Amino acid sequence: MENKPAITSKGRYQLKYRGTACLNCRHPLNLSDKYCPNCSQANSTKKLTIKDFFDEFFSNIVSYDSKLLKTLSALLIRPGKITRDYVDGKRMSYTNPFRFLLSLAIIYFLIQNFSGNFSEWDKYGVDKQGSQVDFQGPFGLKLDVEDEDKEEAIQVLDSLQISEQLDRVVIYRDSLIMVDPHTHFASLKNLDFSNRFYTKAEFFNTLIRKDTVYTLKDAMGKYQIPESFENKMSFGAASGFVRASRQPGSFISSLISKLPFAVFFFLPIFTLFIWLVYIRKKYNYTDHLIFSFHNTSLLFILLIISYLIDSVFNVSSNWIFITLFSIYLLQSMRKFYQQGAFKTIVKYLFLNAIFFILALFGVVFLLAGNIFTY
Repeated sequence: MENKPAITSKGRYQLKYRGTACLNCRHPLNLSDKYCPNCSQANSTKKLTIKDFFDEFFSNIVSYDSKLLKTLSALLIRPGKITRDYVDGKRMSYTNPFRFLLSLAIIYFLIQNFSGNFSEWDKYGVDKQGSQVDFQGPFGLKLDVEDEDKEEAIQVLDSLQISEQLDRVVIYRDSLIMVDPHTHFASLKNLDFSNRFYTKAEFFNTLIRKDTVYTLKDAMGKYQIPESFENKMSFGAASGFVRASRQPGSFISSLISKLPFAVFFFLPIFTLFIWLVYIRKKYNYTDHLIFSFHNTSLLFILLIISYLIDSVFNVSSNWIFITLFSIYLLQSMRKFYQQGAFKTIVKYLFLNAIFFILALFGVVFLLAGNIFTY
């Protein structure tokens, strides 16, 4: 029987351009093979043209859009169904859950970053000498108060003498360090690790603010400070903290730019608890992870919609969409895992408690990590 293609293709995939061997891996092909079954390269001997590039580009866009629309409709209308379909093997109709979530997270945090005007916060940072031209609060941070309130605020602080006492402590500490930095640093080696690390960070903080020290190599050359992992870490913490205090807006902007990737470190850890809660179910860890990706994707979709509504109508709708997501998540858990209402509610409350605890630790680690790398 003659081997004919099942579907008539256009452009460079027409029958007359089909080959009998893959041009990439030389795997034998039939005329009905649009792609090589061995390496997936298109079975076409036609020379590429600009028209071919544009045809494939737009066909891929249409294909992606159809998947995108189906994914969005399944997420918004049928809680839990998209995950069940994906786990059951119906995957070609939907977008990849990992890429979809990553795209949404990047879009949402980019919107927050560009619309947040965080650069304006830099004017509240301390200057290079750690002092302020305008009204100073504790630790040298400038307080955002109106002119008519400054006098009253100054009187309150003067009565408590908080700012003066803190300034005296910082000035005294800095003066002790700058008298003989090398000897002061050498005296820290007898402290235990936690105190030593914190005190070293204070030491480097003073050098950065009071002296022309920009890198650990500067401190090593000027004050004979040894190069070690602990010294690098403590210097990194001090340097990041100084820069963050000088430019708090830029620090927040840098922090937000890392959040999309932090989500993908956080969700796999949280999924471990989902797997433990539903350990008797037939699903494996990857199935639970896909469930997490899909529901987190919906959360970002709702947050983006909420942001657009707030921007257009000048209202605050976050609480509405967070409430809708909470209801949606409960329904999604019940339909995907197919358990009764009582069991689902108990597990829902437990997992939400775990989520917020992990999120709290995640924020702390992210802040610390951003200071070290800022």
